[in-house]
Amino acid sequence: MTNDEIIRSLREYDGPDMKLMEICGSHTAAIARSGIRTLLSGKIHMVSGPGCPVCVTVTAYIDRLIELSRNRKNVICTFGDLIRVPGSSENLGKARAEGADIRMLYSPFDMMPLAEEEKDKTFIFAAVGFETTAPVYAGLLSEAEDRRIENIRLLTSLKTMPRVVERIGNRMDGYLLPGHVCTVSGFGTYEPLAEKLSIPFVVASFEPENILQAIYAMVMLKDKGIVRNFYPSAVTRDGNALAREAVDKYFEAGDATWRGLGSIEGSGLYLRREYTGFDAGSAGLTDDHETAGCHCAKVICGEEKSEDCPLFGRSCTPSSPKGACMVSGEGACFNGYHSEMTKIS
Repeated sequence: MTNDEIIRSLREYDGPDMKLMEICGSHTAAIARSGIRTLLSGKIHMVSGPGCPVCVTVTAYIDRLIELSRNRKNVICTFGDLIRVPGSSENLGKARAEGADIRMLYSPFDMMPLAEEEKDKTFIFAAVGFETTAPVYAGLLSEAEDRRIENIRLLTSLKTMPRVVERIGNRMDGYLLPGHVCTVSGFGTYEPLAEKLSIPFVVASFEPENILQAIYAMVMLKDKGIVRNFYPSAVTRDGNALAREAVDKYFEAGDATWRGLGSIEGSGLYLRREYTGFDAGSAGLTDDHETAGCHCAKVICGEEKSEDCPLFGRSCTPSSPKGACMVSGEGACFNGYHSEMTKIS
């Protein structure tokens, strides 16, 4: 079918209501920017899922980073989004304004020359992410070993997708799988889950045309427990074995707490015992204090839309976020807010 035919079919769809979850925050951002929701029938509901790493990081993790930053011998290195994520009482931005040495980097590898230059300090990278970024941190540790750089650490909040999707389960009628995650893990990882839940899982890139094709496939495959790969140029059934081997060398699976979702068995990655010398204290970070009135937990599970939250667009905006979903450019509330502003303008 041509793209025009797919759009017409999705716009004219008049079957049973369908809730389709784009798991990944990058898909959420791409869908919002391209206006894909405006092309769909009112009976096709795209739901943002828990695939934004910043959005599912618990407050205890932020609090631990802030605690570490109070030590003048420590330097906290992080991507920009994490600076504004609320902890239980403050964020990293406030700690930095009060004098903590917190540096925003574009890549974890940017920390290496800094650590070599300032050997009297310990450089701690805020290692958040999913299957896509875990190989990067494995590569960082490998390089640190090769170059004998001993003053770097990771505070990890690394999570994997399948278990959280299983937790949400067949409350959805289909799942849009993230292409970059499946590049590493392979789409075969999701085949047993699709069969168990009897719903379709479809892999897509982040191009609007490819996303529309994947949505159309999910609609056509309703109630069929199969996986389809619409990103064959990058994704295979088995994924990237070398990347997974690198991750397996340094990390092992364990239970992880997701912001608003609680503990999910086997959904986290932690440094293996032989590499705990690189760990900045990642274990036991389970406390999660959501801002009063914040509905991020319900939003990332598909139970509510962002606009259903009483704080959305009122006290919670991108310039003054009360919940993690309003911070990141991949967050459901962040993208929902800008979509609403676009309608108004």
